[in-house]
Amino acid sequence: MAILKMKRLRLIALRSRKDELLRELTRLGCVEICEADTDGAEALRKESGDLMGLRSRQAALEQALALLDRYAPAKTKLLSAKPELEDEIFLSDEGLEEALKLAETVHGKDEQIRRISAEESRQRSLAESLEPWLDLDLPLECGGTERTDVILGTIPARIRLEDAAGELAAAADEAELFPVHEDKRAHYVLLLCAREQLPAAQEALRAFAFTAASLGELKGTPAACSASAKQELERLAEEKRVLTDEIVALSPGRDSLKLAADKLRTRLFVAEAEERMAGTESTVVLEGWMPAEREQELAALFDRCDCAWDSRDPEEEEFPEVPVQLKNNQVTNALNMVTNMYSLPAYNGVDPNPLMAPFFILFYGLMMADMGYGLIMIAAALVAMKKIRPRAGTLSFCQLLLYGGISTFICGALTGSFFGDAPYRIVHMIYPQSSWEGLPSLFSPVRDSQMVLYGAMALGVIHLNAGMVISFVKKARDGKLADGIFEEGPLWVILLGGILMALPMLGLVKIPSQIGLVILIIGAVMLLFGAGRHAKGFGKVTAAVGIIYNTLTGWFGDVLSYSRIMALMLAGGVVAQVFNTIAAMPSANGVTPLSAVVFVLIFLVGHALNFGLNLLGCFVHDLRLQCLEFFGKFYQDGGRPFDPLRIRTRYINPKE
Repeated sequence: MAILKMKRLRLIALRSRKDELLRELTRLGCVEICEADTDGAEALRKESGDLMGLRSRQAALEQALALLDRYAPAKTKLLSAKPELEDEIFLSDEGLEEALKLAETVHGKDEQIRRISAEESRQRSLAESLEPWLDLDLPLECGGTERTDVILGTIPARIRLEDAAGELAAAADEAELFPVHEDKRAHYVLLLCAREQLPAAQEALRAFAFTAASLGELKGTPAACSASAKQELERLAEEKRVLTDEIVALSPGRDSLKLAADKLRTRLFVAEAEERMAGTESTVVLEGWMPAEREQELAALFDRCDCAWDSRDPEEEEFPEVPVQLKNNQVTNALNMVTNMYSLPAYNGVDPNPLMAPFFILFYGLMMADMGYGLIMIAAALVAMKKIRPRAGTLSFCQLLLYGGISTFICGALTGSFFGDAPYRIVHMIYPQSSWEGLPSLFSPVRDSQMVLYGAMALGVIHLNAGMVISFVKKARDGKLADGIFEEGPLWVILLGGILMALPMLGLVKIPSQIGLVILIIGAVMLLFGAGRHAKGFGKVTAAVGIIYNTLTGWFGDVLSYSRIMALMLAGGVVAQVFNTIAAMPSANGVTPLSAVVFVLIFLVGHALNFGLNLLGCFVHDLRLQCLEFFGKFYQDGGRPFDPLRIRTRYINPKE
């Protein structure tokens, strides 16, 4: 697999054919439109795509869908695929105006409901404010007589009402407080006072925090006003219920709203692309990028639309601007998720997916290494792929889950792990006298942890060298063979010398160890020469010291980093065994119905936790090995994703 070769496209079309051209380009989905160069062309002007109007209508449809989901939530299956329709449907206007009118109706009824809710709040507050005055048999509009004033008010509950009444009597002999109600917060009172003594009475009561009640322009007794407010609340509730039922009755139009929203979403992206074009009164100019492998298909379209066009390969200085699209198969497509999380390769770089796939899948399986967990991953991936028919990133995730599950199952078979040592525990729980030692295994991370550690580090050496081979080939392809010889070559010579020195010591072969020493020295000389071949004077010394330090510490740290494979394999296996042991404890003196239930509960909860932690932990650590150790040897990132003009949807998928 590789990075698709891109070509720069420049096209001139008649304005009368612009809509047809954009429509067909959207359907094909293989041309990325970029800003047209108008420098030096005074006759060219930027195109307009009515973005504001489209965004407004798109927002109206989305808000209408949100309102329907609030008033009439749709019942959906846990795993269900999005419906699929032909491309032509998304590019047509059919049903669009009807959907916009439906959205407007939903918005109108929701606005009425919101106004009713605001009025309900007002009436509810009014009823609550009248609650303390219900025992007052006096119209609220009564402010007194010709010679007297009547004022309703409150005094804090912490103040004795007798003290306030006494002070009032001393200040105004023709004034009196009448208690109406009392609660934990205040005394609710009626002040009756001769009009000429009102200022003196108010001044006396100010010391007791007397506050006049504010009940608005209400007329009638408090009880009558409260009853009227409650009656109004009932009427408003009924009106709101009717409006809510009317919105619910509109919910069958949800699908038409979704389709219209997807149509406008596609139109919005077309309009954004249109604004990157330029033109005159009779022509339009389009510039962009297209995959070289789709050129013949596009040429037929351009000829059919009477376009004048040309294409060319990008210049080297344009490489940072060239969009990147990876060409993948079913295996390497799974690694798109990993590559996108890191960064796409530069246009003149290397597609890492086919190079990374075997290592990523293998390392994940080794870290997880359990047949039971592998079966769960395989089943989950297959069910998701069958039920929801995923695409793009979701498809990559499901594929990665599937391949990781297969690798996990195989590695679990090698270590004899099926939910840890569950088979062994179950057999010995039922038949304590059994001599069965568990599932057969090639090696065990618990018993053979040292061997597993050495094996993980050996895999690390292979992984790192694979990255160096890729780097060497890339440099040779780019005409920098000398750089490859003096940067990667010395490390291979040193590695070969070290192996030839170690083999006789281990008794594996009978060759003089001096041969390995000589090769190792040759590699060291090549390393020092390569480090200083571009330096001058004292710079050669500093370059030599730097390369020795960086090589020793860098390689030691990189190789040691692969010990995480053993650590995660061991941790997952031990935790699984611990949960199995705890689950089997209640059955130590024989299996009973209660102990069997306890075993199942602890087994399910424990392995669910262990599986969840390992599922994420193994992915993160595997990702680290690829992005830091492996990519660090050859990867050139910084690629910009290819973003062609195409049908873009949220609710309904176009048929593939």
